[in-house]
Amino acid sequence: MKIEVVGPGCARCVTTEKNVHEALKQLGVNAEVAKLTNVAEFAKKDVMFTPAVIINGQVKISGRIPSVEELRDIISKG
Repeated sequence: MKIEVVGPGCARCVTTEKNVHEALKQLGVNAEVAKLTNVAEFAKKDVMFTPAVIINGQVKISGRIPSVEELRDIISKG
């Protein structure tokens, strides 16, 4: 599983990344987590609002900070 946290590095993006790591820890799932901070790449990934979470190439969340619980649900569904 590959998870990308998309955002310019703002506090909201940092919180989103922390929540992703916490959700993975709680689920006991190993995944590749990458940060995408290059604004030019956002549109190529179909991200118009940050922070965003992309799982296996699909934008799952955009424009808000997801909770750990929401991320657990999304990650467990693959």
